[in-house]
Amino acid sequence: MNADNVYMTFRESTIERLVEGLRRKRKKIVFTNGVFDILHYGHIAYLTQARRLGDVLIVGVNKDSSVKKFKSPDRPLQNEKDRARIVASLKAVDYVVAFGEATPEKLIKAIKPDILVKGADYKISEIVGAEFVKSYGGKVRRIRLQKGRSSTALIKKLGH
Repeated sequence: MNADNVYMTFRESTIERLVEGLRRKRKKIVFTNGVFDILHYGHIAYLTQARRLGDVLIVGVNKDSSVKKFKSPDRPLQNEKDRARIVASLKAVDYVVAFGEATPEKLIKAIKPDILVKGADYKISEIVGAEFVKSYGGKVRRIRLQKGRSSTALIKKLGH
């Protein structure tokens, strides 16, 4: 799959058309999100497991402005377009949507995924969109993360 064809900036009308087409084909839609600043094995394992939960994996990638607000002014290290294209190039990923809000709540409401996925470091009560997804019969799944594998850990290691 060509990474440029599966990467888009969040626009409700575009997402709604995409999702309508997938639902007509009776595809089970899985959604997750993250920064994906320095891609590492933990990301690959997480996204591969998420993809196995359904037919189509849509990944929300935080735009640079939102990353700076909740990570640090020095992050992300790679710009949003590069991060989104890298994620889109992964075999497990079908579509990538860049979003600029503090949380992916609007994106989740536009997609209405069958399954919402986050890392097991989150409690279900902390997962943005979990209550919404459960309200229409969707499922929320937590995936165990690979111990010691994170962009923050890599950045610290590189700093030594």
